[in-house]
Amino acid sequence: MLWRKAPPNDLAFFVRELEELGYDSYWTAEAYGADAFVPLSWGAAGSSRLRFGTAVAQISARAPAAAAMAAMTLDHLTGGRFVLGLGVSGPQVVEGWYGQDFKHPLARTREYIAIVREIIAREKPVSFEGEHYRLPLRGGTGLGKPLKSALHPLRPDLPIYIGAEGPKNVALAREIADGWLTFLFSPRHEECFREPLDAGVAQARPRRTWDEFEVAASTWVSIDDNIEKAADRLRPTLALYIGGMGSRDKNFHADLMTRMGYGEVVSTVQELFFEGRRPEAAAAVPTQLIEEVALIGPPEKVADDLRRWKSSMVTTLLVNGDMQALRALGRLAV
Repeated sequence: MLWRKAPPNDLAFFVRELEELGYDSYWTAEAYGADAFVPLSWGAAGSSRLRFGTAVAQISARAPAAAAMAAMTLDHLTGGRFVLGLGVSGPQVVEGWYGQDFKHPLARTREYIAIVREIIAREKPVSFEGEHYRLPLRGGTGLGKPLKSALHPLRPDLPIYIGAEGPKNVALAREIADGWLTFLFSPRHEECFREPLDAGVAQARPRRTWDEFEVAASTWVSIDDNIEKAADRLRPTLALYIGGMGSRDKNFHADLMTRMGYGEVVSTVQELFFEGRRPEAAAAVPTQLIEEVALIGPPEKVADDLRRWKSSMVTTLLVNGDMQALRALGRLAV
């Protein structure tokens, strides 16, 4: 869940209802507004079963130690039901919001996760000498020294997932993470992801076997007997991701849609979006594309689509929708 203007006032009730409906987990995201960690602690207070995760927490938002501290704290508060999902975000946010250089995102991710794991493992005081992160800091007052977390972890091997769309980032997730948080995934286009996932295994021995590795896909649900009306609710969102999140030359979402065979759609939507013609950009997103990456249409169609997702490589579906749609989906998934 990513909030635009403000968090809901009834978050704790919302989370409790999700648990009663049989959902497995509750996830939050962040961009340049609401934080991903704080809502989880609020929502977890009324839950006894749900897993809680960030999908994703941005690595530029926090030092590795801050992410590790938040993760260990939430893991304690949830009784060992927390998953730390991390991602690099994009250059517009990293450089425009956090004031950091976006260069070398893969190397930064690798070093960041290595530090987080070392902190959570709590085997010794942390000392790390990388290209992008160094603990303790060199220079400064000269008083910095390796430290070991005062908080003992509930789980020294707390799971860490990577949010990834680009092939190299997907390969990195397969190699070093416990799971992969995928977005704009289509069960019909698994071939777009098989090669980078295999590359992650070929580069080094992966941290997890395939059976241990979780593939968690974020999608939307829009249930309506009229499939076009269901799709209309999502067209502006898809147009924003394709046309508004990045530049013409660097947009990970648009690149993925192009690899899935929607290059002409991407070009049209981007052109309209950059011209400020957002309604036309939304209208240019075809229903077929939305069907690829979301659950839309009448209940019986959504039920069929759920079976298609279940037969894919996806092991966990992270569903975005209003409470009415989530209730209906909960009944269909039983």
